[in-house]
Amino acid sequence: MISDDDLYSLAVFLGSIAMVLIVLYHFFEVNSSEDSAFAEKASRSTPAQQPPAAGRQVSGAKRLE
Repeated sequence: MISDDDLYSLAVFLGSIAMVLIVLYHFFEVNSSEDSAFAEKASRSTPAQQPPAAGRQVSGAKRLE
């Protein structure tokens, strides 16, 4: 059976590893190059036009009451 001291040591170790990995992830994310193929493709693309919504039209339509 695992003792309380062993469980405490394991929790501290795993928590420390998790924090180190989080800091490393943010370090690499901040310092990553913005010249990736995905970022280049996204910067070239234009937003798609949405089709008009079905139903009542707001612009230029008179409302009958």
